[in-house]
Formats: sequence, C-alpha cells, structure tokens
Amino acid sequence: MTAPSPTGALPAPLVAPDYGADSLDRVLPAALGALGLVAAGSVAARERFGLPAADRVCVVLVDGLGLELLRERAGHAPFLRRRLPDARTLTSGFPSTTATSLGSFGTGRPPGRTGLLGYTVRNPATGGLANLVSWTGLDPAPAWQREPALLATAADAGVAVTSVGPARFAGSGLTIAALDGGEYVPAESLDDRVAAAARALRAADGPALVYLYWGDVDKAGHHHGWRSPEWGDALSELDAGLDRLARTLPAGSLLLVTADHGQVDVDHDRLVDVAATPELAADVALVAGEPRASHVHLTDEARVDAERVRDRWQRVLGDAALVRTGAEAVAAGWFGEVAEHVRPIVGDLVVAALGTAGLVDSRTQTPESMRLAGMHGSLTPGEMLVPLVVVG
Repeated sequence: MTAPSPTGALPAPLVAPDYGADSLDRVLPAALGALGLVAAGSVAARERFGLPAADRVCVVLVDGLGLELLRERAGHAPFLRRRLPDARTLTSGFPSTTATSLGSFGTGRPPGRTGLLGYTVRNPATGGLANLVSWTGLDPAPAWQREPALLATAADAGVAVTSVGPARFAGSGLTIAALDGGEYVPAESLDDRVAAAARALRAADGPALVYLYWGDVDKAGHHHGWRSPEWGDALSELDAGLDRLARTLPAGSLLLVTADHGQVDVDHDRLVDVAATPELAADVALVAGEPRASHVHLTDEARVDAERVRDRWQRVLGDAALVRTGAEAVAAGWFGEVAEHVRPIVGDLVVAALGTAGLVDSRTQTPESMRLAGMHGSLTPGEMLVPLVVVG
C-alpha cells in the first residue's frame, strides 16, 4: 500500500483534495453519525460538520453543482442562496469527476482505495480502455471496487435505506460499486424523486436514510456551459425542487445537499489532441481519463524513464496543464491512500488541465465528447470545490 507524502504543494490557485476532512468523502459518514451509527469515521465526521442527531436523513447529491458556480449564479436559486452563508466548503476528490466522486461519497474512501480514477481508465488485466460510468471493459463491480459501500453498512445496521434516481442506474456497475445497499426506487423527474424521497422517510418505522441523485445541472453545463441561460434554468429547477423537498420531509428530518464536482467552460482552441501532436503521441500506449484530467500510460520502453517523457509533455503543454509522473501524483496525495491493486490504474503520467485548456485523444474519444462546452476533472477551484448545505 502506498501512502501519500505531505510534500508536493500545488501552485495557486489549484486546490488539493482534503480527503478525510473537509471532503465529499465525509458527507455520508456524517449522515450515518447523525443517525447514531458508529462506523467508518461517522462520529468524527458528524462532529466536524456539526450535524444534529436525527432519525431521518435525506442526502441529495447534485451532479455538477460546484460551489463557485453556485455562488456566481445564486440569483437563480433563492432556496440555496439563503443558506450559502452557512454552507460548508468541501473538496471533491481527484479527478473531480462523477465516477470518482460517487466512489468516495459512497464508501467514505479516497479514489486510491476505490480504483474509480476517472471517466475512463486503463484496465490492467486487459490493457484496454474501460468506462467507469457505463461500466464497460471492466471486471464485475465487487472485484474492481473492493471497499464496503456505506449504504449497505447502514442497511445492515437496521437503517431503512432508499436510493432514488433514474431507472437506468438501478443495478448498474457504478451503482453496485459505490452505492450498493437498501432499496433502489426509480424516478425520472425531479418532482417524482422529491415525492419518492419524502414518501420513503415518512414510511420508515425507525431510523431512515434516503440518497437522492439529480444530474440535470451537470448535463446543462456540459452542453451549454455553466454561464448559459440553460444552466441557470437547470439551477432554478433544482432549487425549486429542494425547496419542495425541505417542506415535505417529515418533521425532524435532516436534509444535506452536496455535489460531486463543479465545471469549467473550456476554450476549444486550447484543447490539445495527442493524436495530432507527434511530440505527445511518441512513447504513449493509451490515454485514459478525460480532457481535464488524464492518465497517460506509456509504452514499456518509455515507462522506465517517465521523467523524461514528463518533461517533454510539460514543455509542449506549457501553461495548458500540470504534468506529473504517476509516482509524483501518488506521493503528493492526489488520490489519497493508494492500494496496491489500484496503483497500476494510475497513469505513468497524470495531467491536470489548467485555465480553460484540456487534453484530448481523437483516436479514442468521440467528436461529441470533445465538443462539450463544459468539462471537469482537474484541480481548479471551479471544479474541486463543492457545497455542503445543511437544513434541519
């Protein structure tokens, strides 16, 4: 097992993950602590966030609702705006992307333990590219992600656990890997999810926990950018739904609202294509991850001198990215504690995009994915900082 080094501070204004402290990975343990469970650091997490005791807790995870984005667009969100002064600032993990964040949220463990290290990753067993969202090209979820899911921990302790989300996520690889446990209630519209969450908490005879996922804010950002009217409309819809949820939960319920990551509106002129850049393509076997956070796997010959390739990549990319060897990224704690079976998933180089730039590879990425207006994954405040809003 490889433990992170305290060295390797990031240049300002980049944000390092705060695993085990003010981090997304503490939200579900804190919720369990509020319910009176003693597991996975739940007592310390509850105390850190100052949560009251509660018999019923609803945790809402909003895909793509970065704290900096919310603050700038708060005029679209009166319910959340009133609570922003008391909201806690948390960090996402790295990469700041959905699969990685759901893994840490659902297990309370850093990505170096879960193996959920990006949108796509290299499967060490096959050498091929695997997708953690669609769960293609991967081992079965329990073999890939070996940490216990906290929802299952709560259910085993007698808590009535309900997950509310789209039908297509029920039983998916990522759901099993990160959020297994309890009952999954499919619901498509936000109104239906709010109603299902409130119904589940009202029906419980004893302690109850509901997890509710909403993805339309992230979708609007990807397609239109987070400064777009469409993103503002998506935020308004979310805010109205949260207001309804807070008003319809049973008396004494605790509502926690958080997010998996933020976003950056990219400049497509600053997307560097590895396939079209010979100095980058040389020595590279596979590029995994996403445009804002990439794992670059080198050929066997180049891997023995990864520092040389790192220096070349940094010179070519300049201020478009921060390039580290995988060993340097691990030592700096970008992934938290890294298990031995996870270490081969980390790239020989790890590339974090800066500003509005990004790294793509047209040999493996679709034209549609490279045309997205908003992206995420890197270490900038807009991507890394997420809110924790407590109501109740």
